[in-house]
Amino acid sequence: MSSKYDYLFKFIIIGDTGVGKSCLLMQFIGRGFRRDHDFTIGSEFGAKNIKVNNKTIKLYMWDTAGQETFRSLTRFYYRGAVGVLLVYDITRRETFDHLPTWLEDVRKYVDTNTSIMLIGSKCELDHMRVVSIEEGKHFAMMNGLQFMEVSAKTTQNVNQAFIRTAETIYRNIEDGVFVLPNEKGEVVVVELVAD
Repeated sequence: MSSKYDYLFKFIIIGDTGVGKSCLLMQFIGRGFRRDHDFTIGSEFGAKNIKVNNKTIKLYMWDTAGQETFRSLTRFYYRGAVGVLLVYDITRRETFDHLPTWLEDVRKYVDTNTSIMLIGSKCELDHMRVVSIEEGKHFAMMNGLQFMEVSAKTTQNVNQAFIRTAETIYRNIEDGVFVLPNEKGEVVVVELVAD
């Protein structure tokens, strides 16, 4: 793809260890699904250009470690993020139960206008599901998040999760919530001031 772009959006992908964050990122950037992916230590990085409203958007995506030991390091990656994918595993209840803690970190370290997508991962394992779609939707609605279930294995909704989040950010730019890119092409987060 061309290295030219209209906007640069920084995304972070967060959630407990083993929920499928790295597989989600790898599938989105075209590296496919790997069942034997090692747990992320620190973070992994990916980049991809997408189109939103005839604009080229470069996504810089940081996949962060989910282990508690790396939590303080992970928080470093929150700075400047305008998109967050908050991921849980539909087959592991504890990953859903930990969402409030992850969301508390997000609310503490990113701008209030950051676009957050709640992701229920591994939806191809519906027969092993312990977290219902309704529970995911309810948590998202109660916390002002977008919601989607995805499967990195089958690719179901993987592209849509990233693109829908980017579309929300782009609407925020159009609405003046985020300012136009700075000299580096990065989106700068600003607060709107009421008249």
